[in-house]
Amino acid sequence: MVNTIEEKILSGIEIAKRNLNGVTDITPVHLIDRLSKKYSANIYFKREDLQKVRSFKIRGAYNKIFQLSNDEKKKGVVTASAGNHAQGVAFSCSKLKVKGVIFMPKITPLQKINRVKYFGEKYIEVILDGENYDQSSHLAKEYAKKTGAIYVHAFDDEKVIAGQGTIGCEIFEQLNGEIDYVISAIGGGGLISGIALYLKSKKESIQIVGVESKGTQSMHLSLKKNEVVSLDSIDTFCDGIAVKKVGDLTYQICKKFVDYTFTVDEGKVASEIIDLFQNEGIVIEPASATTIAVLDKLKDRIKKKNVVCIISGGNFDLLRYPETLEKSLIYHGLKHYFLIEFAQKPGQLKRFVNNVLGPDDDIVLFEYIKKNNKEKGPALIGIELKKAEDLNKIIKNLKEQNFHYQVVSHNDLLYKYLVL
Repeated sequence: MVNTIEEKILSGIEIAKRNLNGVTDITPVHLIDRLSKKYSANIYFKREDLQKVRSFKIRGAYNKIFQLSNDEKKKGVVTASAGNHAQGVAFSCSKLKVKGVIFMPKITPLQKINRVKYFGEKYIEVILDGENYDQSSHLAKEYAKKTGAIYVHAFDDEKVIAGQGTIGCEIFEQLNGEIDYVISAIGGGGLISGIALYLKSKKESIQIVGVESKGTQSMHLSLKKNEVVSLDSIDTFCDGIAVKKVGDLTYQICKKFVDYTFTVDEGKVASEIIDLFQNEGIVIEPASATTIAVLDKLKDRIKKKNVVCIISGGNFDLLRYPETLEKSLIYHGLKHYFLIEFAQKPGQLKRFVNNVLGPDDDIVLFEYIKKNNKEKGPALIGIELKKAEDLNKIIKNLKEQNFHYQVVSHNDLLYKYLVL
């Protein structure tokens, strides 16, 4: 270690361990048999979803607020978050009896808002303002300037990073240092920075792998371009890592201590959420599932290795299950949408069902409004298949039956307007 700030964070991890003793849980490391057999490796989950606030964020937030001076605590704290960090700050404020203000995006689901208020009790005020995390963060920083409240950054802070780094301590102790790969999701970079710093200091051969969804690849692109970049837009499906711009400090740490970064399709992430729930009965949020979704890209490297996937959180809103299932089916090529022109005369739908669809194909969406002044009218049709390759048969049949059609891709603006 040559960079003094890295040395400072590393020593800060030991301090954080003491600060968090009795406050956070030493979460278990579970061997997952199904995935271990699938990849011919020992696949472990570090279960941060089992923390009191169902995510790792409590570690960094508590460590930061705990170390504030008495005068700083009297001024109170302020932060911005779309969910997990907010819960960590709320819990910490209540535990330490420090007043806090939390800015959350206006689109934040009520379930997350209620959880923050529950953990914060009488010590937290929630302000819904800003269209996304970055806007809410800007507003929180402005509030800090005006009021003197201490801004608790979600990731780009030495003490926050040190708090998250205690996860690395636990993993190393729980597996007696017998670790080959550790895989972590990257949002702003606080989690992977703390873990990487600690584990590389203990055993340099441990490979640290960072993963982002395709719609949130701010760190992946920053490392590729050798500078911190800001994304113009992000896909919020993996909301726990939906950050347009990573931290300057976390970027520097990741640049030195993270061995690989990968991106995964949101549909693949959705599939892993469903598979894990159906097979192991574990409910995790999309950010956590990225660490499982990337295993396919690492399968040749990790054979006969000890691999730890950081399950960073389990705050999954069950109201999102239909969206998750939709993304999974589309990713696997089992659900498709078409705009199809029907002649406005009897028997056309029957002709479509009998001559275009196969015996196992299912119509899951049909929207059609008859317009009497036109010879033809379009219908939006969603079809669910048993096998992905059956799509070719449907396309072939549509052409043979002289149906005019347009495939509506999930990437099309039309899909977002007509289907979502």
